[in-house]
Amino acid sequence: MKWLDGQSTLITGGASGLGLAIVERFLAEGAHVTVLDRNAEGLERLTARMGTVVETVTGDVRSLTDNRRAVDAAVARFGKLDTLVANAGIWDFNVPLVDLPDDRIDEAFDEIFGILVKGYLLGAKAAIPALVRARGSMVFTLSNAAFYPGGGGPLYTAAKHAGVGLVRELAYELAPHVRVNGVAPGLIPSDMRGARALGQDQRSVAATFPAPGSPFSAPLARVPHTDEYASSYVLLASAKDAATITGVVINADSGLGVRGLRGPRGGDELSTRFDEESP
Repeated sequence: MKWLDGQSTLITGGASGLGLAIVERFLAEGAHVTVLDRNAEGLERLTARMGTVVETVTGDVRSLTDNRRAVDAAVARFGKLDTLVANAGIWDFNVPLVDLPDDRIDEAFDEIFGILVKGYLLGAKAAIPALVRARGSMVFTLSNAAFYPGGGGPLYTAAKHAGVGLVRELAYELAPHVRVNGVAPGLIPSDMRGARALGQDQRSVAATFPAPGSPFSAPLARVPHTDEYASSYVLLASAKDAATITGVVINADSGLGVRGLRGPRGGDELSTRFDEESP
């Protein structure tokens, strides 16, 4: 028997990258899958590859209306919704606070927090009624940056830390009817893009990170393939195998948490940069 036989899952940001790997793995485990993504071309490619086994909805996770359309589509097509995988993502390419342009901070904050925090919150809001009826679950994509500095700039890192709080609060609020958990991947060489407000929307994470299989300074010593992260989502979505798990985040970070510190500080160069500048 497959882990997710007959379960209905809504995956946001499932047209590419990690989301696509989750879609493929959930289908292999017997799930029915609905995908919400703002990338209409990516959804067309997904349909061309997989046919009608996947229901697709074009929309923005920052819209409660779009999230509700996706939930309704999943329920209409598959009769129920068992799991929400809130996965739509964006990165900030490690831009530090001192380099954030003054005239773009507001817009960049709204964009990054809008997708990574508001998008998850609205997805949860839209899915709650169906998930309560199904005694289902939510799984949020977090990051190593949800626990450690250096995995992003202050906007991305703060947004991912907020995601941990969201997992814990919703796990409390929705118990005992809906389980809420997260997965915190490490390095992901995927096609995830950066913030449009920072001019990064055409920049791919995969072009910045080493290729899968390359040597990596984490204890497990290599860059993972994107699909290697999908098993954690399968476990947390399984009504049988994760029946006792809620409010938990799986750190699938190749051991970054036990690597030790690369150095004591991140701002040693600031004195050279600013000390001689006039106030």
